[in-house]
Amino acid sequence: MIEIRNVWKEYGDQVVLERVNLRIEDGEFCSMVGASGCGKSTFLRLLLGQERPTRGTILLDGAPLPAEPDAHRGVVFQRYSVFPHLSVLRNVLLGLELPHARFTGRLFGSRRLIARDEAVAMLTRVGLVDALDKYPHQLSGGMQQRLALAQALVMKPRVLLLDEPFGALDPGIRRDMHELLLKLWHETGLTIFMVTHDLKEGFTLGSRMLVFDKVRVDPQAPGAYGARITYNIPLERNRDAQHGSAAAMPHALAL
Repeated sequence: MIEIRNVWKEYGDQVVLERVNLRIEDGEFCSMVGASGCGKSTFLRLLLGQERPTRGTILLDGAPLPAEPDAHRGVVFQRYSVFPHLSVLRNVLLGLELPHARFTGRLFGSRRLIARDEAVAMLTRVGLVDALDKYPHQLSGGMQQRLALAQALVMKPRVLLLDEPFGALDPGIRRDMHELLLKLWHETGLTIFMVTHDLKEGFTLGSRMLVFDKVRVDPQAPGAYGARITYNIPLERNRDAQHGSAAAMPHALAL
């Protein structure tokens, strides 16, 4: 589904990524780990279309990846990417209305009722059906991330991009979010790329672990070389498997 061919990303003399090659099939869950500053979030922005490779090609179904973010790619960041002045329902409904009503931002009549039903159904799936009329500041951190997930998923993307989405949450809430994300992955068949600094989280959630690291370092010129995917580890998990990663972790750690 997604193929990365010899991708480089440079900012002037600063090389962030170099010689990145990867092939990911439809429906995989890719956890991405590595030291801070090794290009994981940059790679995510390349997949989103926010940035373009300096060299190389990214293909989606054999065709070049669109140059701009589109409905095929949803994204959730660590910082809650919700609209603070809109209710929970309006936060999700907006994504369904804007593509069809760019000037007013609202649908009317039967089209609005259909869109509202879609938004409510998605909020029900993420456990926010009792908070439709609340505003983001009235929600906990975990509930705000549920809302951000609902915003992304209501657009029915094929690829979901997560940039440390649970990094700011307490451990108990993170576990709940892990269960929710795996449930949604199983139900939707999404292809997911998730950046995390938590190795355990990466093994717990992913069907594939991608490790980013610099294999060449010049102390006199720290920006001369970029990071690559140094390990590409398939884990013993697929979308049809039950939740849990007890079988995956020993296999992956042995590699």
